[in-house]
Amino acid sequence: MAETAVIIVIDKLVSLLTEEGNLLRGIHDEVTSIKDLLESMTSFLKDADEKAERANNSSGVKTWVKQTREMASHIEDVIDEYMHHVARNRDKHGLNGFLHKTTHIVGGLFTRHEISLKIQRIKKRIREIMKTSVAYGFNSTQRIPFSSSRRDNMSFDQRMTSLYIEEVELVGIQTLRDKLIGWSIGGEVASRRSVSSVVGMGGLGKTTLAKKVFDNSRFTEWFDWRAWITVSQSYKNEDILRNMITEFHRTRNESVPEGIETMDLRLLIHTLRGYLKEKRYAVVFDDVWSTNLWECVKLALPDNNNGSRIIITTRKGEVAASCREAFFDQVYDLEPLSPDKAWELFCKKTFRDSSGYCPPELKKFATTIVSRCGGLPLAIVAISGLLSTRGGDVPQWRKLHDSLGSELESNPHLTNVTKILSFSYHDLPHRLKTCFLYFGTYPENCPIRCSTLIRQWIAEGFIQEQRGKTLEEVAEEYLAELIQRSLVQVSYVDERGVRRECQVHDVMREAVILLKTRDMSFSQFLEEDSRFNENSRHLSVDSNAYNIFGSIGSSRAHSLCFFNGIGGPQNPLMSCRNLYKRFKLLRVLDFEDSLLDHLPEEVGYMYHLKYLSLRNTRVKILPKSIGKLANLETLDLKQSLVHEIPYAINKLPKLRNLLAYNLHNNKQLGRTTKRAVVIHEGIERWRNLQKLYTVEATDSLVKEIGNLKQLRRLGIQKLARKQGKDLCASIGKMSHLQSLEVVAINGDEIINLQSISPPPQRLQTLILIGRLKKLPDWIAGSSFLTRLDLSWSRLAGDPNTLKVLQGLPILVQLLIYDAFSCEELHFEEGFPKLKELSLIKLNSLKFMRIHNGALPLLESLIIGPCPQLQQVPSGIRNLKNLKYLDFLDMPSHFIDGIQVQETEHHVGPKVIVVKTEGERVMTTKIIDSAVFM
Repeated sequence: MAETAVIIVIDKLVSLLTEEGNLLRGIHDEVTSIKDLLESMTSFLKDADEKAERANNSSGVKTWVKQTREMASHIEDVIDEYMHHVARNRDKHGLNGFLHKTTHIVGGLFTRHEISLKIQRIKKRIREIMKTSVAYGFNSTQRIPFSSSRRDNMSFDQRMTSLYIEEVELVGIQTLRDKLIGWSIGGEVASRRSVSSVVGMGGLGKTTLAKKVFDNSRFTEWFDWRAWITVSQSYKNEDILRNMITEFHRTRNESVPEGIETMDLRLLIHTLRGYLKEKRYAVVFDDVWSTNLWECVKLALPDNNNGSRIIITTRKGEVAASCREAFFDQVYDLEPLSPDKAWELFCKKTFRDSSGYCPPELKKFATTIVSRCGGLPLAIVAISGLLSTRGGDVPQWRKLHDSLGSELESNPHLTNVTKILSFSYHDLPHRLKTCFLYFGTYPENCPIRCSTLIRQWIAEGFIQEQRGKTLEEVAEEYLAELIQRSLVQVSYVDERGVRRECQVHDVMREAVILLKTRDMSFSQFLEEDSRFNENSRHLSVDSNAYNIFGSIGSSRAHSLCFFNGIGGPQNPLMSCRNLYKRFKLLRVLDFEDSLLDHLPEEVGYMYHLKYLSLRNTRVKILPKSIGKLANLETLDLKQSLVHEIPYAINKLPKLRNLLAYNLHNNKQLGRTTKRAVVIHEGIERWRNLQKLYTVEATDSLVKEIGNLKQLRRLGIQKLARKQGKDLCASIGKMSHLQSLEVVAINGDEIINLQSISPPPQRLQTLILIGRLKKLPDWIAGSSFLTRLDLSWSRLAGDPNTLKVLQGLPILVQLLIYDAFSCEELHFEEGFPKLKELSLIKLNSLKFMRIHNGALPLLESLIIGPCPQLQQVPSGIRNLKNLKYLDFLDMPSHFIDGIQVQETEHHVGPKVIVVKTEGERVMTTKIIDSAVFM
């Protein structure tokens, strides 16, 4: 990966020379000369990397590549330290005075003379490395900028995300899936609690098979109490039981019992047995490595003689055998795909555009490649994802075929898979390599928020600017290509088709990412028994390793992220004082979910810091020194206790994301809303800001945000009626706005957004909480709107209002919360894409009719409380795709009047009757499949 390391440094030097040239005064020529020398090396670095991969560990080529990579990192550190020194002294003396001093006199460790000497030594080292390279006969190749060479690959349709939510296409496991479902809901021993184990090597699709069963409608409708538990190699029995309790309650939208975090093993078992008594439940334990797990969890899973089921996936046959305690317990050995099925899977993934048809000129290459994959789905999917980017280019296929063959012949089993997956990795452009390896900074089996990952990539400098696109948009394209190549899987897509979470397969993480990151000192995940590597560029710390973390003297790390281990959350700074002195080069600092309660003043000295997350911590007050973080791009305060942002932050010109709110019960509005933060006037420097939510409205703020013309998301609360005109004028200047949330100061205050001009044409999400005199006229023209929430609007019963909403062409989610004062609602037509409709607190509603052809794609309908509604909406049988119908706090006469015919053929929606008492939610009635009379 020498090429990647060198190119990153070159790009950084170019940026410094053009944007920060004034700070490099006196060493400008030296920096330029290093850049020129590095550029002369790039012509043969790709070949050097390829030869190093094929060489054995003692090869001189590997040593040469390692030296080159370390040299590039050293250059980056020298420049970073110098820039940090300049920034600190600038703060002390003022820019002009300091520049004069640093140019003409000796001033501390990083004087012009000393930095020049360091650069001279670096240049000498570069020349020595280049001279040595001649002996290895590296071939020169012309460097093609990534932004242009990969542009075609980057034009990935974001709506295709749903294709990649599963680990592999469903090929070759349908029969076993159906067998497992049949075993789950019936069979000869239907009444007994039974265990089924799925055994096979990593990458065969065990998790995919179990997930297909777990998510199947027959399975979910048969088991009302379900839990999916990912185990992994390191686990603690108490944590497994706590996760079971949490999952059982979460799948039923129930509150998790208080105090489970402090329960011991015996009490946790007792709690689970009590909760599951007389219930029919299903649990999946995914990726079990130890025979001891079943010995513990079986004590918490009572045999109620009503058909409960447990599914276990494991790579170890002994684990499956230990779980088989009766003749009706099953063990399924998952075998590699047959040649026919392997070919089918390969063609489906490689030739999507031609419906799986392999051109004759490629068939001989494809046949050999599929054969070499040995029927392992993960390997097939990975290599086909790679080939799908090559199109029908025969020379490219021949080249891949020839190289792949030599890799596969000598490496059986998992090592064979490792080689295949590594081959996909090596084919990545340099920018995607660093992005992909960054997944190694997250724990095993950890779903990663795509938005967080993208912001961290940007902070690390992995994302290259492209004309006409934001860095976030380019990063989305990077992630899309990783998904397209089947190196990354999407683990959660929301109702609107937006990708929310992603992760890498555990085999991919072990076989490629961890191997590469250790070899290159790219990242280290510090755990209880780890030994700290001071050269690691990205450091992640498990809460069980805080003692090791506290002993670190100095680090070259660019990122520092904390994660909760078996022992639960802790305060990472209790064991590590003087964070700044130990980690001077940080760009990313992530305390999310830790017990951090205080952010030290010294954080303000971290000149290079671009990403700071205090999400879900106990921090209440931000230090004023945060205003010194001149490079800060993202400040994440979600679910922290921070309520007021210090004025000093207004000075930060590079800020792109200010994310801050805390969910709380809003007594003024009678519902849960976001508690906003207070920011002070004077935010005109935030010209690069992309996201600002959620903040309290002031007279000055609603005017000043009009200067933030790059905003994509805005959330503003406590808006007074008198501020509406100025807010409209400001929003009219935000041509890129995609999400807008406005909350009135109280339930009686009118939100006046009628005069927005021009209205935001790219708006996708609109949330209005407060009274409306009328629906703003411009909403009718919001053709990109996919989500609309109207709460507390109290609009009069004007039928035109509903007609306007029905005309929104791609609206997917609609929430009406005390928004209409009408006695009747008629859904006659429209809403062509609506999937979720919530009608909450319509106190005047007496009658509702759904005409034939209306709401054609509706899957979920929530109604209530509507105290005057007399009967189930007329025409509800016209909703052919309805899956869930929830009645919330409806009066008893309404519930008693529901006339349905329950059917076993699953032709109707699942009906759920819910009652609430304060914050407690209770499900009082469930009809699995109802046909309305």
